Amino acid sequence: MCGIAAVHDPTSVPTGEPMLAALAHRGPDGSDHRRVGRHAWLGHTRLSIVDLDGGSQPMAGPDGWTLVCNGEVYNHAELREDLGEQHFRTGSDSEAALVLLARCGPAALHRVQGMWALCAAAPDGRFVAARDRLGIKPLYWAEVGGTRWFASELRAFPAAVQDAVETFPPGCSWTPETGLVRFADPVPDPDGAPDWAALPTEVAEKATREVLVDSVRRHLMADVEVGVFLSGGLDSSIVAAIAAAECAEAGQRLKTFAVGTAGSPDLRAARAAAEHLGTEHHEAVFDAERAVAVLDDVVRSVESFDASLVRSAVPNWFLAELASRHVKAVLTGEGADELFAGYGYYHRAHADDLPAELVRTIGALHGLNLQRCDRVTMAHGLEARVPFLDTDVIAHAMSLPAELKALEDGVEKAHLRRAFSGWLPDELLWRRKAQFGTGSGAQDLLTPYWESRVTDAELAASAAPVRTKEELAYYRTFRRALPDVRVDAVLTRFATA
Repeated sequence: MCGIAAVHDPTSVPTGEPMLAALAHRGPDGSDHRRVGRHAWLGHTRLSIVDLDGGSQPMAGPDGWTLVCNGEVYNHAELREDLGEQHFRTGSDSEAALVLLARCGPAALHRVQGMWALCAAAPDGRFVAARDRLGIKPLYWAEVGGTRWFASELRAFPAAVQDAVETFPPGCSWTPETGLVRFADPVPDPDGAPDWAALPTEVAEKATREVLVDSVRRHLMADVEVGVFLSGGLDSSIVAAIAAAECAEAGQRLKTFAVGTAGSPDLRAARAAAEHLGTEHHEAVFDAERAVAVLDDVVRSVESFDASLVRSAVPNWFLAELASRHVKAVLTGEGADELFAGYGYYHRAHADDLPAELVRTIGALHGLNLQRCDRVTMAHGLEARVPFLDTDVIAHAMSLPAELKALEDGVEKAHLRRAFSGWLPDELLWRRKAQFGTGSGAQDLLTPYWESRVTDAELAASAAPVRTKEELAYYRTFRRALPDVRVDAVLTRFATA
């Protein structure tokens, strides 16, 4: 995990060294940069997770290629076997992407399973930028006067470039010769999936359980200890249950982390789950004073002023701060609601077109939940991994018929709950969903705070693209940090504030 920055120019490339300083929080374990020929500059800040000694970047590979990569490649062992171990120099998972790119070209990047964004260059002027199919890891780009700039965060771009910055689209690669080309869709092709409607529901539940267990096992890949963000809700509790079992088999005890206001539902539920699973459990408790005190830092880190996103990012800020003192990577439950229809509006407004709406929201995750997840953790030098959004899990979940995702007696995700029957106590397994900002207590603190401090007249007079007083307050901080970026080019918004 890291921050990356790159510059490509067809004539003479400028240095991008100042960009790395703005990404230091993403890679506290090291920083390096390199010119590649006359046309490219690559920079990297490193958080060491895999191959602690040999995985430094920029990384040299076959045919003169050099790569910087932000993220994790979970199927790197399989790629190594397919590509030939003789082509590899290190044990780094990122090297699998480098060798694949050098030997097979950008069209083969759909084979790289994980969360990643990369830039690679060769001395003869060849250059590739690419991002994973979901956009789990961030990447932005800008073109000014023929020079292309790339970076993991908006704050890294020079001031003169900010108004040209756009989100680099997930599942795409760019080269000077081909331009932007899509190599993978957010939802993989479901060809070859069983006809679940013709099979007993128990068969589908077993398949769901097995694909998730396999994903969590792969997401625990690391040369450092990996913990779990445990909210006490269904999704994170399932991830924790699988991870705890894997750790126990290896003779280790899983570390879990929870956050909330004193007495909040999330803290109580997480405590009960941790006790049942026997984890080493840690809690972060915050109040209104602490929440307000970190708001500017949160908005600057998340690089958004969307009220729902910021509101949920505040408890995550304290959670990441806590976890970073104990581990270097964590698993989260992100993505389960989009795969298994966990939000109420799916059933109220999209009962007749549920699969299409799930595909739409999965495709938008990179600018919402995943943006919050990445930025808040990386602000503290912590890596967040999302096993529900593994390619195999997405392919399986989206192959299930809509009927298996319908409400059952008013309860969402009943299929997922039954799939893990016996893994958690029933009172946790069937606990009703609460939004993280609500369950942690953040919404009760922040929304009233701004209602009393921003006037109706201020909101009415503002030309900012905001919907509430709370958003106006966050927008002001956002603009102080990023005065020139174009909101419509870099931000995704929730439907409601």
